[in-house]
Amino acid sequence: MHMNEDNLLIGQIEDKISQCDQKYMAACTGFLDSHQQSIARSIVRKPMPVGVKPVFYGGYDDADRVILACLPEYAEIGDDDPLTVIRASLEPGGRELTHRDYLGSLTGTGIKRDKIGDILVRPDGADIIVLAEIKDFLLYNYGKAGRTYLSLSEVPLSELIIPEQKKITRKDTVASLRADSIVASMFGLSRSKAAEAITRGIVFVNHMEVTKTDRILAEGDAVVLRGSGKAVITEASGVSRKGRIYVTFDKFV
Repeated sequence: MHMNEDNLLIGQIEDKISQCDQKYMAACTGFLDSHQQSIARSIVRKPMPVGVKPVFYGGYDDADRVILACLPEYAEIGDDDPLTVIRASLEPGGRELTHRDYLGSLTGTGIKRDKIGDILVRPDGADIIVLAEIKDFLLYNYGKAGRTYLSLSEVPLSELIIPEQKKITRKDTVASLRADSIVASMFGLSRSKAAEAITRGIVFVNHMEVTKTDRILAEGDAVVLRGSGKAVITEASGVSRKGRIYVTFDKFV
């Protein structure tokens, strides 16, 4: 089933590239998760047709969910922005909502997940990045998450409110800079559990799926373990008396 979905995605991306090439117009996918982004990035690393410019875009730097926009070489992503922001504000006295609350209520309206990008939650509401094509539907049909009523408005991406990401800096020593060793250290796993996560395809380095446990990582690499978060190697230098490597990383919480 997973392979069939991957093949379908590959076909869709190739179709977007072809549309842009033949019609000289922008063609965009829906929002891609980490696994889908890995597939898409592998495709666009290959030579593109002359005049086709692939761009990954989620509305702001470091967005988790992004679209792949295939643009004519003369175009820019902001020329006719395919994304917009729906700002959901809690009614006075409404309980504070979680990411799960917003996502569940959004998909409960019948909207598919690939139409919804990052949901940036704050105590008084959330900024929801969506494909511009569904904004009118949402403004008219989405006004409640659970029992909490929401006030909605469209705001430009330039006014997006990005909550400050909290991070914890940790230092450790590892036997090597292999992916399984680093993932184990970052996320508090045994080496065998880290290796299992890698072989399951739920570990990503710099947006690309890692499938080999012996992949060597380096300073600056961003590692995502699906379901457990993200961490970045900030330093990897020096060796302890026991021959282990000193590493420092920022874990986002």
